[in-house]
Amino acid sequence: MYIYTWYQWLLFFFIYCFIGWIIESTYVSLKCGHFVNRGFLRLPLLPLYGSGAIIMLWISLPFQDNLFLVFLSGMIGASALEYVTGWTMERLFKMKYWDYTNNPFNINGYICLGTSIAWGFLTIVLTEFIHRPVETVVLDLNPIVCIVLCGIIGALFVADTVESTKEALDLGRVLESMTKMKAELEEIQVQMALLKAETADKLSDLRDEQIQRAANLKGEAAVKITTLKAETAMRTEETINALKESAERGLEAASLFKETAGKAVPDLSSLSERLQSLTENRDKLSKHLGFYRKGLLRGNPTASSRQFGEALKELKERLKN
Repeated sequence: MYIYTWYQWLLFFFIYCFIGWIIESTYVSLKCGHFVNRGFLRLPLLPLYGSGAIIMLWISLPFQDNLFLVFLSGMIGASALEYVTGWTMERLFKMKYWDYTNNPFNINGYICLGTSIAWGFLTIVLTEFIHRPVETVVLDLNPIVCIVLCGIIGALFVADTVESTKEALDLGRVLESMTKMKAELEEIQVQMALLKAETADKLSDLRDEQIQRAANLKGEAAVKITTLKAETAMRTEETINALKESAERGLEAASLFKETAGKAVPDLSSLSERLQSLTENRDKLSKHLGFYRKGLLRGNPTASSRQFGEALKELKERLKN
């Protein structure tokens, strides 16, 4: 059983990728209330199902006479594939393209008991009912036709996989950049608030100091004037010099006040410019969603990200607008 040529195995892989896409897209579309082109690729193919079907066929081969062992082997083999695939994709693309975290008895959100049991039953359905008619169709095909089909579908599959992988990597970098920019925006906003508060305190202190100095100067001037009236004309020059010295002290204090108050302006201006620049760049990143990136987000509505969850949520919200 299962003695096929390489191109027949490849055609089986593509057929089960397509069947998996039908199953997943139908289920998710009904759940979401609108059509969802499910999966990582833009083609109607889900490689996880194709790979899972091939693994199910191979693993269950020694247990064809025992449905329980077929169920158990398929459940374990497909679950292991799903876990490894999910773990690898998250490390590469910074996202979980499916997430069972909210499902009971899950392992790191990559697999859960419910889907594992479903894989087991699907293995029985595959080996007992689905594969036999599919096998008949493929084996009846002319070898040349089979090879041509594999070549055409394979070329489209590889091109789609390369482009989807590239866009998924870029999307991961976008999420990382958006998260870093948001952190920097928040830091700048805190710095601006602190700087404004500090400037206000300094201006208040300087104002109080100048009021006090002005009062002191006024008192000194009054004393000098009284002294002028009492003293002789010979002391006039000395008194005038003292008044000049008091006036210079007032000018020096006013200059210090102006210099201190002016230091905060360039800092606030620089921070404001940086804040505006970061905001504009972040908006550009979140708005620039091409065909593949939109497809990745729409085709995986349950996708999540532990590191960049807020950025991912923001991109999903933009898709709705």
